[in-house]
Amino acid sequence: MIYVVSGPSGCGKSTLIKNLLARLPGLQFSVSHTTRPRRSDEVEGQDYYFVTREEFERMKNSEAFLEWAEVHGQLYGTSQEEVSRKSRQGDLILDIDVQGARQVKKKLEQASFVFVVPPSYPELEKRLKQRKSDPPEAIALRLSNARREIQESNLFDYLVINGDLNQALEELKAIILSHRCLLRERQKEFKEILKSFKSWP
Repeated sequence: MIYVVSGPSGCGKSTLIKNLLARLPGLQFSVSHTTRPRRSDEVEGQDYYFVTREEFERMKNSEAFLEWAEVHGQLYGTSQEEVSRKSRQGDLILDIDVQGARQVKKKLEQASFVFVVPPSYPELEKRLKQRKSDPPEAIALRLSNARREIQESNLFDYLVINGDLNQALEELKAIILSHRCLLRERQKEFKEILKSFKSWP
């Protein structure tokens, strides 16, 4: 199953996903391409594939992306190859913006969409400033975009309010585990159980 996790910048979705990947076996992460500069704590190929704008444009023109968007002045995209390869290995989680989520919704029928939001606008502003990774004008742009993105909740199947990290993490984990427990998802296991009942004297 593919899970699309989105929300305003600073809502904590990336932190949630990193924690979830460490706790939930069988979950893959789709690494996006971006033209934005790499932060000091980010790893190439693990957090993002960092590419030039020219390389990104080449991939876009060759229709290599499942979705792409310009966010806060930088380009971000999810490659078709990344999603195809990793989704064959198990559940796959995408960390993308609201624009990207809208594109994926039109292309993938079998996907679940999760909207992560902060408990309030003042809390979002506080988090963005505390990160100390962006200049004031970039923070202002992210907050402006957040006002628009928060209105897009109708795109999503689930809502996670990230006020308390542990609570939000449990909610996100529950969404994936509940899907794994659907009868249609466990047919192979259930057939073996049925066989044991039929073969018992």
